[in-house]
Amino acid sequence: MIDPAIGTLLAGTFALLFASAALHKVRDLAVFAEVLRAYRVLPEGLAVAWVLPLLEGAIAAALLVPAARAAAALGGTLLLVLYALAMALNLYRGRRELSCGCGSFEERRPIAPWMLGRNVLLAGALAAVWLPWSARALEPPDLLTVGAGVALVTLLYMSADRLLGRIAPKVARWEAPR
Repeated sequence: MIDPAIGTLLAGTFALLFASAALHKVRDLAVFAEVLRAYRVLPEGLAVAWVLPLLEGAIAAALLVPAARAAAALGGTLLLVLYALAMALNLYRGRRELSCGCGSFEERRPIAPWMLGRNVLLAGALAAVWLPWSARALEPPDLLTVGAGVALVTLLYMSADRLLGRIAPKVARWEAPR
């Protein structure tokens, strides 16, 4: 069983992650549609760019509703794994120049192997929300812990993502075959 404070912290953190992902896609849906098309994993002409941010937004909202939380966690976990598979397929194809679509479109970030690990790690953490939660009621100190925890985990995620996004490409250039 998972403690409700930990479960709420995870649900809140992932709700924020999915909401921000949906928002950045909706901000420039045309650019996101181009990024999605470039992956070449969907049939040509299938216009689904609007579906993903809608799905991410629904997952974000549902993670905050106790009755829908498990289904949202399952959907979010599957979506993260699907994103990792799409990147893995294109890395296998040698298409490392593709934008990951996971940051702002002003800062084009090419897909990289570390992103697969990130998505699998995130999927595993989100899967923990499926675990049964103990019946213990959240108390005021728990709410403080959850709020501070969501802020801390969000800042750590953003820092690690930014660091890996800037350092990994430089390391790859240093290790390039001669």
